[in-house]
Amino acid sequence: MSKAKPARETGARPYKLPDIKPQTPVAALDRNRYADIATEFPLASVALAVGMSTTFIKKICGNRKTLDVAAVLALLDQDAYKETLVPRSKVIDHLLALEAAAQIKPKLLDVRDASLFHGHVLDQLKLIPRKSVQCVVTSTPYWGLRIYKESHPVSWADGEQSPYGHEQTPEGFVRHTMEILAALYEVLADDGSIWWNIMDSFNTRTQIRGNAAEALRAMQGKDGRSWSEHECRRYSAGHAYLKDGEQCLIPSMIAERASRMGFYVKSVITWAKTSTLPEPQTSRVSRNLEYVLHLSKTRTPKFNKDIYRTLPAAYGGRNTEHESDKLSDVWTLPTSSGRDGHGAQFPVALPARCIALSTDENDLVLDPFVGNGNSGVAARALKRRFVGIDVSEEYLAASKKRIAEAKPIKLPKE
Repeated sequence: MSKAKPARETGARPYKLPDIKPQTPVAALDRNRYADIATEFPLASVALAVGMSTTFIKKICGNRKTLDVAAVLALLDQDAYKETLVPRSKVIDHLLALEAAAQIKPKLLDVRDASLFHGHVLDQLKLIPRKSVQCVVTSTPYWGLRIYKESHPVSWADGEQSPYGHEQTPEGFVRHTMEILAALYEVLADDGSIWWNIMDSFNTRTQIRGNAAEALRAMQGKDGRSWSEHECRRYSAGHAYLKDGEQCLIPSMIAERASRMGFYVKSVITWAKTSTLPEPQTSRVSRNLEYVLHLSKTRTPKFNKDIYRTLPAAYGGRNTEHESDKLSDVWTLPTSSGRDGHGAQFPVALPARCIALSTDENDLVLDPFVGNGNSGVAARALKRRFVGIDVSEEYLAASKKRIAEAKPIKLPKE
């Protein structure tokens, strides 16, 4: 399995994560900066940046294939404008950066039966052939919940420098998620699917730990460290509107922005977990779920709903103890064992179900945050090709071993 070194690492010294202090920045659109710019921007790029469909844009700007700065400013003044991957004040700067980046033609990666690549997701996705991926399935970092191995700052389109999942605000995390989804749109086949596993966060003052085991030990009173002694902490004051202890609603923000960027939001699936950590909360109910967003580029992506009834439960088939014969938008699946020291991962059954529903044998599956490789194990078991990306060489080494040991299962006739 081949590897490519990440371009975004900053030096050889280990990167120390800063505390998260949700200070919402104050910024405004400076129109005078763009008065003498004559650049024309592709309609599709503008649509993604302003969160409007091309047909709606044509109502405002006329039937044009490219738009100048004046047209983009007119779109930013519409009541229909809403942020996608950069704030309103940075939309034109983003479009100018895209035009400059379009002049660079990278050499594409050789994606084979099971390939793992080391580096940041945005760097590596530029090297994946366009429309070559049938299915993307992943569990991303969640905002402000975990410290991941080999974290390093990334230069994002909105100007923020941070590791993914360690942004200073939930909006920053959502913007960076959309930047990744925009890159995935380019490599996804026209009838392909993205399955995006995401959990919400609370805007609370808390320690940020490396894995669920650390959190459980703390709840059991086995962690005697004071607040100041923890490696990394999240504060709750300074946000434009979120109060201390309030849920951020991150999954719904991602789903809405994905729709604005051109995706079809096919389903918002609730993953009801059969076992979860206890939560020492007295003012709200405890959480027992996560979400899986099913996104596609077309109204009718490749989809084999019947396979749910015939696959083994361990590889995405029906959980007969908790699920009915009808495949619904509530999936009852176990949590992962958390093996090999990874801070957060999903069980093999979850990616296996997503892969089985939306691919055929030998189709290419991509996990841009491969972690310890459960998605690769699922893809190999279902006889699909697989490519995984991660910033951690330790996680990739574990993935390589687990995927190599995985055995194809006997599949029902498709």
